[in-house]
Amino acid sequence: MSIAQIAPREGYAKSLIEIAKTNDKIVVLDGDCAKSNLTNLFGAEYPDRFFNMGIAEQDIVGTAAGLALGGKIPFANAYANFLTGRAWDQMRISVCYSNLNVKIVGHNAGTSAAQEGATHLPFEDIALMRALPRMTVIVPCDSVEMEKAVKAAAEFEGPVYLRVGKLPAPVVTNEQDPFAIGKARILREGQDVTIISTGILLYEALQAADQLQADGISAEVIHCATIKPLDLDTIAASAAKTKRVVTVEEHSIVGGLTGAVAEGLTRVQPTLMRSVGNLDRFGFSGKMDELLDLLGMRAVNVIQAVHEIVEQPVRNESCQ
Repeated sequence: MSIAQIAPREGYAKSLIEIAKTNDKIVVLDGDCAKSNLTNLFGAEYPDRFFNMGIAEQDIVGTAAGLALGGKIPFANAYANFLTGRAWDQMRISVCYSNLNVKIVGHNAGTSAAQEGATHLPFEDIALMRALPRMTVIVPCDSVEMEKAVKAAAEFEGPVYLRVGKLPAPVVTNEQDPFAIGKARILREGQDVTIISTGILLYEALQAADQLQADGISAEVIHCATIKPLDLDTIAASAAKTKRVVTVEEHSIVGGLTGAVAEGLTRVQPTLMRSVGNLDRFGFSGKMDELLDLLGMRAVNVIQAVHEIVEQPVRNESCQ
């Protein structure tokens, strides 16, 4: 059966317009890429609450901080790698140190930048945002969950980073699925290994779990839409049961989901781990499917990692 594919940016734009109907504090800033980010739809609906700041990521964040001081809830939009990289100092001092209610929205996330080339492919944005004190980091898995994440971010008081993909991705959640900032979801229970995913690679993780079941391996699948704060209670409980963890992310394995899970489990439940993600490389120009294959972000890569780890003896039962 084919699965629907919708661009996460569509869910972002739809939700943003919807919440603005009842919340006049919502304002949107964009870095001259509104057509690509679909924030042009918000601008058409609310022209007096939309500001095209030009290709000036640092000004976007600084202005958003000022608007937050004035009581607004600004959503600051630009391409993820340029926004999180160039405006990191403004986020650190003007937004996070000051604990302002600014929503940072990184578009063209991960492989969805695709044919725009290596310089536009962000695989380090989550790591940069995780390092900022007070910053909450949300990475929805599909367009439906993106709609819920936007509403939750608007209601949340404080800095939030929201990662948005440009190109169509499989829709694996539905309207009835719960969403709460800081809460992971166990989508499939298992006994032999825990697969923890974030973002659009949840689809690949679920596909891998189906194949592993056919191979006689019972995989528990946990979806972490929030990477910071991480739901360590849920993850540690699963790791204590399965003794093995494989993380899956459309990001560098340095500083993203892998780093967050490893840092947490090291403290409370040391566990054998493997990682599926970008192995510390820059991106390449190509189609999104080609990049997912080339960078090893497919179900087949998850399956390989699981087979490797289940064949290893467990060296640490627990730190307790």
